[in-house]
Amino acid sequence: MAPHEPGQAPAPAGTAEPAQPDELPEHALRAARIYGAAADHYGLGSLSFWNRFGAATVSRLTLEPGQSVLDLCCGAGASAIPAARAVGPGGHVVGIDVAEPLLELARAKAVGEHLPNIEFRCGNAISTGLPAASFDAVVCVFGVFFAPDIAAFAAEMWRLVRPVGMLAITTWGPGLFEPASGIFWESVRAVEPALYKSFNPWDEITTPEALADLCARAGILEVEVEAVPARHDLASPARFWDVVLGSGYRATVDALDQDQQDVLRERVLTELSSRRITTLRTDVVYGRAIRRMPC
Repeated sequence: MAPHEPGQAPAPAGTAEPAQPDELPEHALRAARIYGAAADHYGLGSLSFWNRFGAATVSRLTLEPGQSVLDLCCGAGASAIPAARAVGPGGHVVGIDVAEPLLELARAKAVGEHLPNIEFRCGNAISTGLPAASFDAVVCVFGVFFAPDIAAFAAEMWRLVRPVGMLAITTWGPGLFEPASGIFWESVRAVEPALYKSFNPWDEITTPEALADLCARAGILEVEVEAVPARHDLASPARFWDVVLGSGYRATVDALDQDQQDVLRERVLTELSSRRITTLRTDVVYGRAIRRMPC
């Protein structure tokens, strides 16, 4: 067997390879395009919230050395990297995402931190093909709401958790990136009304009650949920455009021609600057469940 570099650790025995990009369903291909394009901004300080909340999710799991972790919709490794640190050289972490450019960033981070116990795969997090009860912990940070059937996705995550293992699902709270988000969408409406959206996928699960209900529909009956208010500070109003290009808003911007993009950017940043907005709302809802031993 050929040696493995850090970030390319061998898969646990009995695991199956996830679907290749050309086999992905349309919703997954769409996410791959959006977040693959957004990857060029993920390393900027303006988007440090990805790492902040990924690490916070992992800290709530009390992982132990030697354990195995699956990170679904792992992105650039915001939760997978701290999980790999927590489980140590004897543990193993698998991260799965549809956006190969984000996975390339994650692999580079793993190499830079000398973490040979982590592997990143490009594939469909909703249908991994992995055996049941394969992991001590399964994590999904800001990803569950992209699934066509979020309850089925949560049930699939639960299937992969071992007895006495843990599941962590983290979602955004209400009012994500406000007040800048509202300014962005009103500016989109002015530039190209056909692209205006009053609903974002992450708006579907923004309260502890909604996350608990999702888990119940997935057959996860004992779950701890907590809403945590949070804010994200920007160095200047102009830095919000980094957030736009490094998040799901990127799809809307890329659907415009260059002239429209320039007008949109100018409208948004002018309004943010006039109101001196440098703080964004980034409330989070954390969910954690422990699979009990069978009776």
